Amino acid sequence: MRVLLADDHALFRDGLRSLLEARGVEVVGEARNGREAIDQTRRLNPEVVLMDLHMPELDGLAATRLISAEQPDVKVVILTASEEDGHLFEAIKSGAQGYLFKNLAADELFQLLEGVARGEPALTPALARKLLGEFARPAAAAPTPHVLEGLAALTDREREVLDLLVQGITSNRELAERLVITENTVKYHFRNILDKLHVQNRAQVVAFAVRHGMIEPRA
Repeated sequence: MRVLLADDHALFRDGLRSLLEARGVEVVGEARNGREAIDQTRRLNPEVVLMDLHMPELDGLAATRLISAEQPDVKVVILTASEEDGHLFEAIKSGAQGYLFKNLAADELFQLLEGVARGEPALTPALARKLLGEFARPAAAAPTPHVLEGLAALTDREREVLDLLVQGITSNRELAERLVITENTVKYHFRNILDKLHVQNRAQVVAFAVRHGMIEPRA
């Protein structure tokens, strides 16, 4: 995995780089602010950007939006000390693949990063519940024709995949086992879902599905 670190604290970057490299993760670069993160992402093409929120010149949310729009194959994971729910919701809306706290245990961090490499969202169970709770609120307006067109285009199998995602089944392996199909077929269905709903990652798919009343999250 090729990782870019974006954080304005040099000491934190040094410690995180050492931790990642000790586990065999290649750190391709470091950025001190959001503007540098965008420039280095363009130049170095990392697979994952670990992005802080509060940085000078350009903050992490703005940088995430630009990177997600320009290079959707790059997975941005927010790594922050902020526990404000609003930052979590905005990060996912901005295209982040995950949202993690800096006090996370090392083993859990690497477990979640391995999931990111497989296309899974990097969210702890507690944050996933918050996210579902937020996006389960009624939408402010009825779905637009654009949204309705995307919903109508989904096949029955794609809706089955969506249902399992909303229930918290995000692993390709577990999705394949539940649906009795191969992991490659899961990836195929998921790419179709992204294209039809015009979203960028699994966290946004779940938010979309619940927000528009497609599937109700179970208690």
